[in-house]
Amino acid sequence: MHIAPFAVEQWMNAHETTATWNTGETCVHSLTVDELLALTGDADDVLRRLRDTRLTYGHIIGSHELRAQIAGLYGERIGADDVLVTNGAIGANFLALFALTEPGAGVVCVKPTYQQLYSVPQALGADLRPLPLREKNGYLPDVDELRSLVDDATRLIIVNNPNNPTGALMDEALLREIVAVARERDAWLLCDEVYRMLEHDPGTRPPSIVDLYEKGVVTGSMSKSYSLAGLRTGWVAGPPEALARCLEVRDYTTISCGVLDDILATVTLEHRDAVLERNLEIVRGNLAIVDEWVGREERLRYVRPRAGTTTLIRYDYRVPSLEFCRGMFDLNGAFVVPGAAFDEEYTFRLGYACARGVLEGGLAAVSAYLRTLEA
Repeated sequence: MHIAPFAVEQWMNAHETTATWNTGETCVHSLTVDELLALTGDADDVLRRLRDTRLTYGHIIGSHELRAQIAGLYGERIGADDVLVTNGAIGANFLALFALTEPGAGVVCVKPTYQQLYSVPQALGADLRPLPLREKNGYLPDVDELRSLVDDATRLIIVNNPNNPTGALMDEALLREIVAVARERDAWLLCDEVYRMLEHDPGTRPPSIVDLYEKGVVTGSMSKSYSLAGLRTGWVAGPPEALARCLEVRDYTTISCGVLDDILATVTLEHRDAVLERNLEIVRGNLAIVDEWVGREERLRYVRPRAGTTTLIRYDYRVPSLEFCRGMFDLNGAFVVPGAAFDEEYTFRLGYACARGVLEGGLAAVSAYLRTLEA
């Protein structure tokens, strides 16, 4: 089986640990253990739970406590038994993709998005049909175009909400239209929702796909919205048939996830309101800085993101994105992700949920590089 090189992850692996200004990162500024304990308001109890935990394999599918907390992020359709804990969202996506597709199956996937969502089905031999997200449409899918891509062989439709890299957000009305297309073809509908809960404007959070469709499957994680990528904890949520297939695949990849990670993820979700309040303040404040900066740079433009931690910025310089980003990194250590990693040339992905000082320094460094191109 051949699988395409994972462009965005290879770029991150090569550069993020040595960057001076890391504005390629996609997580909200990561919490320390002390900061997390402070947000819980009961550090002694959490530490006791950790100290008393025997370091066995633990719960194979994730503890009931954690799965119940994850189920609480959704509506009545999802309970603890409808959640499978995984090694991050990347593990969740792989299991769901492996479980819901097969050689020759018709698969439609939005693009640009996280490459895993379309490269894994391709590697498995699916008949992949990209659904382009266009700048002129605010990077939202065109339902008529989706309908033209599906047929009786379509087994799976894949979306990403909020979207990485653009920060676009599909509202409930649009999601229901997409569900209607999937239901017409009796297709599975997989939604990567790792940036869910980071909607920038109050009252704009749409329902999850699992709350709208009986064959909806979603993935999520503790990494982005909850600032805990180091826990390597994600999940798949969906109907029993889908989870049973995921569990069959999971036996070949992961015996169980870490028991200490399970406890810390549970504690975080028990106090998610405090964590999300902290993280939304970071995201909203930092986006205002980005918005002002883009407005000052006459040769940059973007569709202002409505959710998540990333945005796709288009530049008016005839420099391919890999060359653009390498040149900038070599000049002053400014780090962003080339649009080529998303097949969106003459763009770069900016992550703006880092510490404010990093963001401000990184934007100044990008501007300094732009001046060298103009000179």
